[in-house]
Amino acid sequence: MEIKITHADNLTIELTGRLDTVTSTELADAVAKETITEKLVIIDFKNLEYISSAGLRVLLALKKQFTAEDRDFEIHNLNDVVKEVFNVTGFINILSVK
Repeated sequence: MEIKITHADNLTIELTGRLDTVTSTELADAVAKETITEKLVIIDFKNLEYISSAGLRVLLALKKQFTAEDRDFEIHNLNDVVKEVFNVTGFINILSVK
């Protein structure tokens, strides 16, 4: 998986590839290394091909972290495959999806 992090008016994290058991720790580690000052954190899924339960767990952990830090957290650009996973698991109602 490729992770691109951009600091601007908001923090944008672009993911390319698969967010699964192997790569979910990469995302958690990449976010942990960042000094985040932005109020809004966006994870852009436009190039994400697949997400597993491990990927969902790391998203839930990030949501809890950002909520505790009084930051807004949004997921953008779900493709049909990932959107179906979000619908089936109920994550569509747990996370802010745009």
